Amino acid sequence: MVRALLALLLLLPLPALAQQVALGALAPDPEAPVEVAAETLEVDQETGSAVFGGGVAVSQGGLRLAAEEVEVVYAAATGRIARLLARGGVTLAAPDAAAEAREAIYDIDAGTLLLVGDVLLTQGGNALAAERMAVDLAAGTARLEGGVRTILSPGAAP
Repeated sequence: MVRALLALLLLLPLPALAQQVALGALAPDPEAPVEVAAETLEVDQETGSAVFGGGVAVSQGGLRLAAEEVEVVYAAATGRIARLLARGGVTLAAPDAAAEAREAIYDIDAGTLLLVGDVLLTQGGNALAAERMAVDLAAGTARLEGGVRTILSPGAAP
């Protein structure tokens, strides 16, 4: 169904190269624990990173992320998780919104999420597609760039 929706989105070009959307649904709780499940784990003490591979599933509060590989980068000063770098078939889901991309960078401290490559966002009856989406999770906004396509359903919740 998602691929069919993406194909439909590609038929509806927008004249603008970028579009702002509201994304309050994707705002996680930065203090909530981050849980990761995967087939493999490689830890590098020198770089302060851990790479999970094989069907990775990450959750924090109501936010869920799935990908083929997820690299967790720890802050040197605090030892806390600073960033998650997801690659390969990335899916991000919240209670009332979902997004797909080839890669994602989630900066926990900055409260930002960057999705790159064949981005598809669905929220209520609305759908947006682009090559890149930068999300400010605290503000609940996003900027989509590169071949932006959209389906806006009248009466659908934003």
